[in-house]
Amino acid sequence: MSIILSLIVFSVLVLIHEFGHFLLAKKNGIGVTEFSLGMGPRIASFVKGGTRYSWKLIPFGGSCMMVGEDEEAMTEDAFNSKSVWARISVVAAGPIFNFLLAIVLAIVYISLEGYDQARITNISEKYAANLAENGTDLQVDDVITKYDGKRIELFRDLWLYKYLNPSDGTPVKVEYKRNGKKHTTTLIPIKYYTIGISYMANDEPCKITTAEGTPVYEAGVRDNDVIVAIDGVAMKSGKDVNNYMSKHPLDGSSISLTILRDEKEQVFEVTPAYAGYTDGFSYGKRIEAKNALEVIRYGFTELRYDMDATLSGFKMIFTGKASREDVSGPVGIVKLVGDSYNEAKQDGAYYVFLQLAYLTILLSVNLGVVNLLPFPALDGGRLVFLFIEAIRGKPVPREKEAIVHFAGMVLLMILMVVILVNDVTKFF
Repeated sequence: MSIILSLIVFSVLVLIHEFGHFLLAKKNGIGVTEFSLGMGPRIASFVKGGTRYSWKLIPFGGSCMMVGEDEEAMTEDAFNSKSVWARISVVAAGPIFNFLLAIVLAIVYISLEGYDQARITNISEKYAANLAENGTDLQVDDVITKYDGKRIELFRDLWLYKYLNPSDGTPVKVEYKRNGKKHTTTLIPIKYYTIGISYMANDEPCKITTAEGTPVYEAGVRDNDVIVAIDGVAMKSGKDVNNYMSKHPLDGSSISLTILRDEKEQVFEVTPAYAGYTDGFSYGKRIEAKNALEVIRYGFTELRYDMDATLSGFKMIFTGKASREDVSGPVGIVKLVGDSYNEAKQDGAYYVFLQLAYLTILLSVNLGVVNLLPFPALDGGRLVFLFIEAIRGKPVPREKEAIVHFAGMVLLMILMVVILVNDVTKFF
């Protein structure tokens, strides 16, 4: 099922992208010889209005082949016979349509589920005392609106900023709203420790996930183990664990975890590892949009956030801050879709739809941003040459442009192979 759903998502993304090129080409009187989904040999096709519509064997990618796009053609409907601004609109339409798809889906998603707000949901007891000592009166339900000068509209804005700018203990200026009124305070981060587990803070038994190199893994705890007690205190659910950890934040001292594995209880002593600094509060709550205007507003906010996250990801890759574990291609996306489906299917078709819609929003924005990068062979690379032509008043010689795009295509193919190998070795 994950493969089928992944193919559906890929197909929608590619069809929308290529349809953008197709629509603007037709609007500008450019002949389209073939509009296809997939690559390789044709499985099925038909001709209508001078255009062949094809479904091809390899279910990735697609194309909108235009008259005179890659070769000299003197006909009236040739790509290169049109004005430079007409050609710019055709090339830019693909990524723009991906952004439009993301906007539409984001509006649907937010109308159904609301938007995520940086609302404080919990403050650990230990940190509450620290706040009071430093004259800070943050409370549960306060909404963070600015953090260290960064405007915060979604709780993921705050998460992303803190992820990219880990605290070193320096005091941070924070603006927040309480009962509609604006307030400003200064936070003094404190050191925090981790044992390296993830879990759902719900009413179900606390089944955990972990990874090699974490304190719990080194102690012998594994994925799918269930926490039933911490330091002898019974834990019936993930919510119990979350509440206990909030009241007893880790300070580097060893803790005792009682784990249920294969219907047998085992006790593990775990020594937390230093993990940086924390503000000491949890945040993030979904809020129902009040009206249609707010739904639309947060639809565009979602688009803005996903673009920020995508560009930040590329910056981390090019600056060496991202590891191979952070980079995925088609295989990784198939796994992501599969994991999302398996997680949501137990709650019903509605939640499967929401998960797939959210992933499609993120992937569509990624595709749009990637294609606008000024790299040869991508839409962004082609736009660079077209803007140069608009400024110079004449095009760069076609043969020179073709060489640049060919070199870019070779590099992209090499990169795709590297990412594919990385995916296979990472997930299998």
